Amino acid sequence: MNPTKHSGHPRINRTARRRLAADAGLLVVTAAFVLPLAWLVFASFDAEATLRVKPPQHPTLENFSAVLTDEITFTPMRNSLLLCGGATALTVACAALAAYPLSRFPSRLNRPYLLGILFTTCLPVTAVMVPVYGLFVQTDLIDTMYGTALFLAASQLPFAVWLMKNFMDGVPEVLEEAAWTDGASWLQSLLRVVLPLMGPGVSVVAIYSFVMMWGNFFVPFMLLLSPEQMPASVSIYTFFGNYGAVVYGQLAAFSVLYSTPVILLYVLVSRRLGGGFALGGAVKG
Repeated sequence: MNPTKHSGHPRINRTARRRLAADAGLLVVTAAFVLPLAWLVFASFDAEATLRVKPPQHPTLENFSAVLTDEITFTPMRNSLLLCGGATALTVACAALAAYPLSRFPSRLNRPYLLGILFTTCLPVTAVMVPVYGLFVQTDLIDTMYGTALFLAASQLPFAVWLMKNFMDGVPEVLEEAAWTDGASWLQSLLRVVLPLMGPGVSVVAIYSFVMMWGNFFVPFMLLLSPEQMPASVSIYTFFGNYGAVVYGQLAAFSVLYSTPVILLYVLVSRRLGGGFALGGAVKG
């Protein structure tokens, strides 16, 4: 009898148990994500949907037909695209301009400034909404799309600056020095050299900002008063009726439509996100 052969069994069994425990934990986490998504898809095609996760017995498009109207879907989705798209563009532009001096001009104040920016991202938006609402009333920005977009951009700007600065640090300064030698200004080098090379970083900042604004309910709910200006994140509450009655099928169908722009945005930029910076050949020679 070989003792070496038997001495390895406990270790193999211990490794197998750990692997099974890890697989079981991953399955539980996967189920926590898959079950809500499965309910969303099943309920959107079920005219008699409930909170149970079950395939529809008679799949139908009635729920989508009911919500595909100007009042319920098209106008709120258009408002959301205008609001979040404009705020995202403003956030990315301001973050790039703010991150450039932080990345290219070292100073003793850079680190305290960045830590202060990081601290502001921890403040809940509900803590500042009362003074912001009063400020918007005094400056006639209440119930305006551009005013709400400005506040959404300002609320996402601190973390966008932090992200943008980290990505900008990966662009070699020798490329800008070559552009400066050719007579380019710092703004031209930023627009024509730095930002094109950090395309994945700009995409990450844009996607993160857009997603955070797209799902924001509290800010437009407080700052927009007219029903015709409400975005989809607020109009979704029209599916919750009195006394707890909820039209689950239509709610699921609207949620599927509501999630479509974010999914399409990620698909459109997924190649850039996975492509890396590709700076290796840019600094040769």
